[in-house]
Amino acid sequence: MPFYTYILRCGDGSYFVGHGEDLEADVAAHQTGTVPGYTKSRQPVELVWSEDYATRDNANAVDKQIKGWSRAKKEALIRQDYAALSERARKMLLGKTKAARNLQSAKDAMPGDLRKPIVILVRPQLGENIGKAARAMLNFGLTEMRLVAPRDGWPNPSAGPAASGADIVLEQAQVFETVADAVADCNHVYATTVRKRGVTKPVVTPAVAASQIVGATGRSAILFGPERSGLETEDVAIAHAILTVPINPQFGSLNLAQAVILVAYEWSKTGGGDAVSSPTEVELDPPAPMEELDGMFEQLCAMLEAKNYFFPEGRASMTRRTLRNLLTKPHWNSNEVRTFRGVLSTLAKDKRKPVD
Repeated sequence: MPFYTYILRCGDGSYFVGHGEDLEADVAAHQTGTVPGYTKSRQPVELVWSEDYATRDNANAVDKQIKGWSRAKKEALIRQDYAALSERARKMLLGKTKAARNLQSAKDAMPGDLRKPIVILVRPQLGENIGKAARAMLNFGLTEMRLVAPRDGWPNPSAGPAASGADIVLEQAQVFETVADAVADCNHVYATTVRKRGVTKPVVTPAVAASQIVGATGRSAILFGPERSGLETEDVAIAHAILTVPINPQFGSLNLAQAVILVAYEWSKTGGGDAVSSPTEVELDPPAPMEELDGMFEQLCAMLEAKNYFFPEGRASMTRRTLRNLLTKPHWNSNEVRTFRGVLSTLAKDKRKPVD
């Protein structure tokens, strides 16, 4: 159950800060004047800001902090102008309390689906690349994305169009302030990088990592670094293993979405991607019996004989053999034989005059 911290604007322009477990009921009580105290004598009141937290203690801590703020600071929060708040205030509002809530939300969203790895984009720079990564994930049945300190904030309007319909991934994306917060509930963490950055850890390919993830107990996460520079040494140090895609040593240039899709594809091949399906197989007609093929061959030879095709006579048998090989290679089915013979019959007829 989430707990809420909220701010009400009163009729006299002042602000009231409170917290509770039923936001709608609490606000309604203040608006009807049934709550004795500050808001009862300052009607009307309206809700101008709220945030939910994982525990009552978190909500209470934020409540107490905001109550001590100046009017200007409260209004910066209402505007969501986090740059105007102090570092300590931002951490309190968006740091561990939010991380705890996001972890619980992520767990609730995907009960029992522990084999699917979590894709964690660390300090992604462009919303378009986040959207493309979401598209890559959903193609292979992955839906849980976590973002660590996205440069341009979240949500990002550029992500949706780039996702091309992978909205479920973006809607469920969780935001964390640090890599440690993002992997707090994960048992197995892989860092994707082509450079070891001085960190000694097991190095695996996407295929090996995929097989380990499917057979592992607990959650698995795969870290992908910023587009420009990749993961930092501190990020890689958190992981249990380094995941590296074998590529051309003379040209190692994968973009973020390409890296995600390679890893997601290898995971789906292990059978972990039970939501992934191959194109429907169509049952082909069996090859035509030799009797039908012989009939088609003889019909063609008769037409060619009439046109003096088998000339000179000394090469006639070799030419016939070549034609037979040509006609038997494709494994014609009966319908194809009938169709081709219909073509031959049409060619053998005199040219019809157009009907006036």
